[in-house]
Amino acid sequence: MNFNIKEIVTASMILFAVIDILGSVPIIISLRSKVGHIQSEKASIVAACIMVAFLFVGESILGLIGIDVNSFAVAGAFVIFFLALEMVLGITLFKDDEPESASVVPIAFPLIAGAGTLTSILALRAEYHVENIIVAIVVNIIFVYIVLKSSAKIERVLGKNGLSVIRKVFGVILLAIAVKLFATNVNQMLGN
Repeated sequence: MNFNIKEIVTASMILFAVIDILGSVPIIISLRSKVGHIQSEKASIVAACIMVAFLFVGESILGLIGIDVNSFAVAGAFVIFFLALEMVLGITLFKDDEPESASVVPIAFPLIAGAGTLTSILALRAEYHVENIIVAIVVNIIFVYIVLKSSAKIERVLGKNGLSVIRKVFGVILLAIAVKLFATNVNQMLGN
């Protein structure tokens, strides 16, 4: 076992920035108002499982089905783009017939364990020991769980108008992230 505090802290900070669960609070609140209830435990556990599984077999799986990491990231950019459009324009694009599944899609994937997160995990794997990355994933999932669990309290503190403003601001930020993710990965795809 090669546990290293510096690697754990660095990997945790990178994943925290990429997951950006605080920035996703308006999306989480919006989904909760649509489906009534979000299963925080289920979303957190599924996201953790996806991330750990991808740490070990991510590149192999993508290679097996003939998808490179850039194509995966471009697909993730589209999902983020449409979620952002919902936030900015106040329209509904995401429809789900089974309310319980809102815990897995789109919260566990692609909101928490999305293309950006999974791509970052592959990049971290090249630099850090696996056990340190696993600890970083667990640290982030605990934080994600706390935010998901307290989304109702966050909503009460901000109020309806505060949420509306934050939702639009984060929607624009999310649009920018989607465009950047798309542009970067399309350039890399076309460059290859």
